[in-house]
Parts: sequence; structure tokens; C-alpha cells
Amino acid sequence: MTRHHLFATAAIALATAIACSGGASEPDLIGRGLLGGTDTDKLSVPLEDVYVDTFVSGAIPLSEIDEVTLLALRDAIPPIDNPPYDSAQAAGDWLDSDALVLGYVDADGQAYAYPTRILDVHEIVNDELGGRPILISYCPLCRSGIVYDRVLDGQELSFGNTSALYESDLVMFDRETLSYWFQVGGEAIVGDLTGARLTPLPSITTTWNQWLELHPDTLVLSRNLGFGRTYERDITSSLEAFLNAGNFPFPVTDAAKDDRLEPAALVLGVEHDDARRAYAIGDLGDAAINDTLASERIVVLSREGGPAAAAFLAEVSGQQLTFESRNGSFVDRETDSEWSLTGTAIAGELSGAQLEPLAVRTAFWFSYASAFPGVELYEP
Repeated sequence: MTRHHLFATAAIALATAIACSGGASEPDLIGRGLLGGTDTDKLSVPLEDVYVDTFVSGAIPLSEIDEVTLLALRDAIPPIDNPPYDSAQAAGDWLDSDALVLGYVDADGQAYAYPTRILDVHEIVNDELGGRPILISYCPLCRSGIVYDRVLDGQELSFGNTSALYESDLVMFDRETLSYWFQVGGEAIVGDLTGARLTPLPSITTTWNQWLELHPDTLVLSRNLGFGRTYERDITSSLEAFLNAGNFPFPVTDAAKDDRLEPAALVLGVEHDDARRAYAIGDLGDAAINDTLASERIVVLSREGGPAAAAFLAEVSGQQLTFESRNGSFVDRETDSEWSLTGTAIAGELSGAQLEPLAVRTAFWFSYASAFPGVELYEP
């Protein structure tokens, strides 16, 4: 079962949302003791704000669900562990040029592409790439593609799917402590690890064509996963209009209703040294944004057609750089070197140099704003 069943029961979800979404006062944080192995007395959000999707009869608040139903729905959206990968050539036989992929490059420089058509169905991938345990996470309802380090305080975690949502966003659980994790925030919200946060890693959500151009030797998450799926359907094609009309598939709190942007505006959340800022990238096109974050110069590079965006420290060997988009390329004004969206200098005096990538989260605005209430929004 996948979340596309939700849209067949949109009226149920909307009725629930109208009845239950953010009131004037926040409910008390009251747990229920041990529920499905999770200690719900340790929590940072009200249990009534976490909704378990039954896929057939609407959603049940975590404060009301029975344990048998809760356990039956665990991993109903099946995560992928230790996945197989195909070559770019093999993937090209079924991936359209404008198909969205979540791209990641490991410590050894090997690129990987995760088509959102597969992630729509599975949402979670546990793997170890370049010697690092990583979590590929994606919520179709938030268009939130985020790569996390699976190691927390020296402990390696692996993740499954609760079938629940918080702020209309995927809620994961770690198999080691059964704590519940809010995907966009990367934060444990119920259970023993409540308050802990996963470390996000650099990634890009873009089209297959753009990713392939940047990384011609990329590997691609295989469709041959043993689930009997073809992964041909885009289940969220009409979601943006639905959200921007003021609707949410599942209940959200007031934090998700930040009207500085439309709910489905796509943003890149950039993080560095505990500082963060959101950049609206949906209509940015080809652009280079020079900015300062945590007292350091950074640059956000954006390409039209994805949209695709990435963020970097704007410095090479102690030399600070200022960038501009020029004739379809990125150029630094100090040396006139040409750079790609990967932060690599491909021509000029600095050819071969590499900018240090920054951790990012790509998501719809409503979900990023709910994960980081009051976050600073970049304004030119």
C-alpha cells in the first residue's frame, strides 16, 4: 500500500483535518506508556497530532489507536534495505529525462540516483555507501528528499515506516529503540531518543537528465526490488494545487501555516554550524545567490528545469569567491573560472577545485516551516 490511496479518500482526510488541526492552545504532552514497544511517555509533540494512516478508513491519532492496528500498519509502506543498483544506461531505458531523482555522492565520489517514482512507494532506503551508513528519506506529501547519516552518538540506526504522519509528513521509526522520527526535521518526537536529531548530508533533488549530465557514471536505485512493482506512476502530480488551495492531506499545526510562502513552494533549507536559512527555489531558475551563514560566505547555485539547487562554502584555499550565473554557466568574479552545479571548477584558473558542499533539505515550504518554526527565509 502506498500513500496514493490517500487521494482516493481525500474527503475523509480533509474532514479529519478540519476537525483536528491546530487550535488556539497546544494540548498537554500526555503519553500512553509502552505502545508497540515505544515509550510514549517520552515525547516532544502531542500524541493527538501524530496520525496513523490506515489507508482504507482515514487516519487515527496516535493517542487513540489500538496496539494491534498500530503493529499491523508498521512497514505497510515497505522500506528498502541494502538495495541493488543499476547502471545509468540500464536506468535510461525506463527513466524519462524529466523524472525526478534524489541525488547523493558518497565519500569516494560515486554518485547515486534515487528515482522519486520508487521513493513514492517505499519512502525509506537504508544503505551504507562510501563507508557511511546513510538514510535516504522521501515523503511524497511534502516532496521532501533528504539524506541523513544513520549514526547517532556512535550508534548505528536503521529505519522503518510507522505509517504515521506528523505535520502531514512521514514519521519513521528506528529499529533499535523504536523511537518515532519526524522526517523533514530529522528529529525523534516520541520514544527513548526524543529530542535527538539526525545529521543531514549534501544532496540534490533534480531531474534525471540534469543529474546524468552532472554525473554520467551514476548508479541508480534498481526497480528489481522484489516487490512486484513497475514504479511508473507519479502519485503526487496534482498535490501542489491541492496544498496551495489551503488543503492538507493530513492535519497540521499552525506552524505549518506560515504564509510567507505558499504551502507548496519548494525550498532548499541550508545548514551550517547550527545556523539555517530557507531559499525559495521553485521559480529561481539559473541563479547564484551569494550569502552569509554562520558568519561564513556561502553560495546557493540553482539550475532551471529541475528545479535543482545546492549550497556550498564560497571559498577555495582561503580565497573567498563571489558567483554569478552567466550564459548558462556559473562563474566566480575573482578568477573568472567556470563552475558546475556540483561545486566543481570545470574551466579557468581554478579548474579542478571543489567547493565544500553544505547539508541541505529540499521540501515544500509548509513542511520545512513546521520542522523549523520561524526559520529565516532568504530575501534578495
